[in-house]
Amino acid sequence: MRPDPVELSHLHPLPEAVVKFILPAPPEPGYLRLLRTGELARRVLSAREELRSCKVCPRQCSVDRLHAMPTGGQLSETQMEQRGAARRVPSYVPKGAACFTGRWARVSSAFAHFGEEDCLRGWNGSGTVFFAFCNLRCVFCQNWDVSQVGEGTELRADDLACVLLDLQRQGCHNINFVTPEHVVPQVLEAVLLAAEAGLQLPLVYNTSAYDSLQSLALLEGVIDIYMPDFKYASPLLAKRYLKAADYPAVARRAISEMHRQVGPLCFDRTGIACRGLLVRHLVMPGAREDSVEILRFLAQEVSQDTYVNLMDQYRPAGAVLNGNYPELYTSRLQRQRDELEIIGRSFGLWRFDQRWRR
Repeated sequence: MRPDPVELSHLHPLPEAVVKFILPAPPEPGYLRLLRTGELARRVLSAREELRSCKVCPRQCSVDRLHAMPTGGQLSETQMEQRGAARRVPSYVPKGAACFTGRWARVSSAFAHFGEEDCLRGWNGSGTVFFAFCNLRCVFCQNWDVSQVGEGTELRADDLACVLLDLQRQGCHNINFVTPEHVVPQVLEAVLLAAEAGLQLPLVYNTSAYDSLQSLALLEGVIDIYMPDFKYASPLLAKRYLKAADYPAVARRAISEMHRQVGPLCFDRTGIACRGLLVRHLVMPGAREDSVEILRFLAQEVSQDTYVNLMDQYRPAGAVLNGNYPELYTSRLQRQRDELEIIGRSFGLWRFDQRWRR
């Protein structure tokens, strides 16, 4: 028998960064309102059209993903082809698609995740859906097999909707879409079907922040919690390590828009996040100035009430392990992370994530 969550919050007092933003009652997930008005269905139609000459993400590939699906309706091994050293992609995905994804989203895994922030994982876990492939090429990605190799299974909208409903049945506190930037239309399709079938959980958009404003407009009122990871502020570093020189400018615009839509992160009375913006920043070797600039941007151009998770768990992974980026071959960043929090507080930021559940 699970303990009463209210009792749990008394056993582990909520941090000030949470207490000052507790809502009297958690709001209804936004997509349910859009479902009742018919707007959610209209968003799905608009998003689906974006796949015809794809401009879903900032890559603006303009390839036809709408008709990129297996012949006969079932993906077979003979339809896979090698693209790059390790990446195997369905042959019907058009060349030039930066995300290597066709009509259907590819899902790597879906489960109750207990490694997320306390305000997301709670005591039952965050219902995390990991999408395969990515529109960035982060050389240090710690999920390399998923984001770059593309391990996973293609799911139609109705199958993905069943995944969301199953996570709800498991008792998860939310649905957490990880790396969804390139599959916004597919996410919306699945959310519509799941909502019609009884989905009632808040939606978390767990992103690299390399999002198009057009996709974010389609998500307005659908997503309850935006969780971007702002990686680099320097175009030079973004080009070298993410293979996207425009990343800093795109991320700034995207995070500002996310904040406009949902505001500061808010919680229910047990400390579970229910609406707002949570910004992650992974502290990286040799990028202290970038981290300082990101913190300054959040404080001065977004809001001093921005909820920030400064993360120090970087470790060499992905292409870094091949020896091509020796400057990234380190993992001792705890002291740098602590120094950055002090700098962030000097800018006026005060809502830094901390572990408080046990």
